[in-house]
Amino acid sequence: MAPILFDPSAIDTVIFDFDGTLARLNIDFEQMRRDVASLIDRWGVDPRSLQNRFVLEMIGEVQALLGKNSGDHAASFTREAFRIIEEIEVEAAQSGSLFDGAKELFTGLRKASLQAGIITRNCEKAVRTVFPDIHDYCPVVVCRNDVRRVKPHPEQINLALSRLGAKPGRCVMIGDHPIDIETGKNAGTRTAGVLTGRFQEKDFLRAGADMVLREAPDILRRLKPEDF
Repeated sequence: MAPILFDPSAIDTVIFDFDGTLARLNIDFEQMRRDVASLIDRWGVDPRSLQNRFVLEMIGEVQALLGKNSGDHAASFTREAFRIIEEIEVEAAQSGSLFDGAKELFTGLRKASLQAGIITRNCEKAVRTVFPDIHDYCPVVVCRNDVRRVKPHPEQINLALSRLGAKPGRCVMIGDHPIDIETGKNAGTRTAGVLTGRFQEKDFLRAGADMVLREAPDILRRLKPEDF
């Protein structure tokens, strides 16, 4: 694993991504993209012009485009688009599961006097489906429903830090996708990639990660080696 590129003793807060970092949800993003693209086409917009966007960004661009002519049309499209993706997210969550050690991770962080939060582009219903007692373990969870702009925009992590009373310079953002590294850098935090998703160590280092972990619970041993 790559060495830590910062002083671990300076960290008092850890913010986690959810899907692929703390839980396995197996969301069918290709099906989601096809279904949303079909909806976009029905609203008279060529989805091929959006093929390089993430699904949420596709929805946002079409909402803005339709809103130039009709706010009602934009709102109707957006409601239907989010209904489509939420159905897929919740279905995946129903057969999903937390990674081994996820709950123990938060218990360990608390014992080590480290604050914790979660941010996710997923919907709250899906998160609670796979982790019903999430707030018993993590006091701050910021889902897609809680903000106007999702990661990699820093709004979600900034909101989590505000609720925790934490500072970006004393925080590390952990996720399984380079977008999580980008989010942390946009907010001014330290960053760590985990290898529980589909990206490799080189992908995170290329994105500018300060460290790479095999799995999220490894952060305890990296930040508090004397305790773990």
